[in-house]
Amino acid sequence: MSATLKPYCMQVHLFGATTSPSCTAFALKRTATDNAELFDPEVGSTVHKNFYLDDCLKSLRSEENAIHLASDLKVLLSLGGFRLTKWLSNSRKVLDAIQESERATSIVQLDPGNALPTERTLGVTWNINEDAIRFEIKLTEKPLTRRGILSVVSSIFDPLGLVSPVTLRAKAIIQQLCREKIGWDEAIPSRYR
Repeated sequence: MSATLKPYCMQVHLFGATTSPSCTAFALKRTATDNAELFDPEVGSTVHKNFYLDDCLKSLRSEENAIHLASDLKVLLSLGGFRLTKWLSNSRKVLDAIQESERATSIVQLDPGNALPTERTLGVTWNINEDAIRFEIKLTEKPLTRRGILSVVSSIFDPLGLVSPVTLRAKAIIQQLCREKIGWDEAIPSRYR
C-alpha cells in the first residue's frame, strides 16, 4: 500500500531548538530596528545592548527613567510579538508601576514591609534589597599545576566579566606557564605560589 507524501511546513519557531537563542536575539533586534523612529533612541539601544538571550539587565539614574523605559520596552517589543514578563527592580516605586502579572513570581505579592528577595540572573546572584551582585564560588582542592589552576579559574561562571580583576592574575600565570612549556601536570615553580 502506498500513500502520497504530504509536505508540512512549520509556522512557528520551535522552542528549545539549537537555533532558538540566535533567532530570538535577531527577532528582538529587528523589532527594535524596524520601529526605531517611534521611540527614544535609548529604547532601541537597550534592546541592542542590554538583552542577553531573554534577560534584560539595565541600570538607570532615576526611578522615573526606569518606569518610562520599562513601559516603552513593553510597547516596542509587543510590536514584534514579544511579551516582557518576570520584571525585577531594586526600587519599589518601579515595581509598583509594573502590573503584578508581569512581575517575577518572587515579588508578585510584595508587602510594603517585606525585604526584596535574592534572585539569580545570568548565572550570578543579585541581592535586590542591597542591590549587590554576589558570586558563590565553591573552590575544591586542586593540585598546583597548570591543569589545577585552569580548572579553578574555569569553574568561576562570570558571563559579565565582573570578577575579571580577580581572575586575571591566575590567567596570567597560566599564560606564563605555557610560555615556559611547563607540563599540564607538572608542579608549578615556587615563584608562582
